[in-house]
Amino acid sequence: MKKKVTVLGCGMVGATMARDLADDESLDVTAVDVSPRNLEALRQVGGLKTAQRDLANPEEVKAAIAQADVVVGAMPSKLGFMILRTVIESGKPFADISFLIEDAMALNDLARQRGVTAVFDCGVAPGLANMIIGHCHKSLDQTDRVVYYVGGLPRHPSWPYLYKAPFAPSDVVEEYTRPVRMMENGRRVVKPALSEPERIKLPQAPELEAFNTDGLRSLLQTIAAPNMVEKTLRYPGHCELMAVLRETGFFAKEEIEVGGLKVRPLDVTSKLLFPLWTYQPAEEEFTVLRVIVEGRKDGRRLRHTYDLYDEYDAKTGQTSMARTTGFTCVIVARMLAWGDLNKPGVLAPEQLGMIPGALDHVTQALAARGVRMTGGVEKLGD
Repeated sequence: MKKKVTVLGCGMVGATMARDLADDESLDVTAVDVSPRNLEALRQVGGLKTAQRDLANPEEVKAAIAQADVVVGAMPSKLGFMILRTVIESGKPFADISFLIEDAMALNDLARQRGVTAVFDCGVAPGLANMIIGHCHKSLDQTDRVVYYVGGLPRHPSWPYLYKAPFAPSDVVEEYTRPVRMMENGRRVVKPALSEPERIKLPQAPELEAFNTDGLRSLLQTIAAPNMVEKTLRYPGHCELMAVLRETGFFAKEEIEVGGLKVRPLDVTSKLLFPLWTYQPAEEEFTVLRVIVEGRKDGRRLRHTYDLYDEYDAKTGQTSMARTTGFTCVIVARMLAWGDLNKPGVLAPEQLGMIPGALDHVTQALAARGVRMTGGVEKLGD
C-alpha cells in the first residue's frame, strides 16, 4: 500500500522535495502551498497532487495533513514552530527544514506523548552537517573540537554584493545580525555575527571568506565539546560590506521617522536589497560544506573531515541549495514513512547521525541523486 506524504510549502526547496517524492511509485504525494504560482509550476509533475491552503492558519495545516502518513515541512522560519506543534498534535511523523526561530526541543515531551518522531533542521547545514557531527561524536571517546563551514553562492559573483540568496533573504539578514553562540575552551561565549573572518580554500570552490554565524543551534545542547563554531562562507569583501550596513543601522527593526513617516530601516533595506540578491532563471550557483570533528579514540588524537561540493543542475533546473537541502529532508522523510526511523520525540539531526547506519544511509541516498560527499580520518600528533 502506498504511503501518503504531504509537503507543506512549495517554494524553491519545497518544490524540489515534492518532485523527488513524486518520482517514488510507492508514495502518494500532495504538495500544499498558499501561492497559486508555486502550485501551477508543479501541476504537470506526474504522480503529484496539489492543494492550495493558507498554511499560516493552524486549522488549515490540520486539514492539509489529515490523511498523511508522514509530513514534510519547507515553510518560512516564522511559521516553523507553529507548524511543528500542529503536526505533532495531529500525530504525524515530520521531517522539516524551516530553520524555526524557537527551540524545537521544547516540544519533545509532547512528541513523546503523541508517539511522534519529528526531525527538525533537516537540511544541509543545519542538517547533514549535524548528522556528520553526531556520527563522529558517537565514534569518539572524547570530542575536542567541532567546526563547520558552509555557503551557497553564485558561480559568477557581481558587484557590489558578490552574493545572491539561495533561500529567504530575510533569513540571511538574520545570520548577519543575530549574536553568535559558540563553545570556546569549555565555555559558552557570545560574539557578534560576521566576526573573526578568515580566508579558506576548499576543494572545487574558489577562495572564500569565512566568518562567525549563529548556526550551532541544537549542537550546543547535544554535543559535549569544549570548542565548537559554525562559519558561513562568502566571497571576500562581502562580510565587511554587510558589517558596514549593520553598524550603520540599515538592518535595524526599530522604527525611525523620515519626512514625517515612521519606517523600519530593515524594511527599506529589504525593498532595495533583496531584488539584487535574487537569482535569475538558470543562473549558475554552488553549495560548499566542510565539517571537521577532532577528538580522541583509544588514546589517539583523530581528525574527521567531510567535504561536499554541489552545483546547479542545468538538466533539471534544480539549484544546488535546493538539492542538498531538499534531498536530505526527503531521504529522512522516507525513513519515517517506512518505519526505518521510529524514535518518538523531537530529534535534532545530530541525534539521527548517532544512530548506527543512519549517516551511511543518507549519504548513499544523496550520492544516488548526484550529491556526493568525501570524508576521511587522520591521526594527529599527541
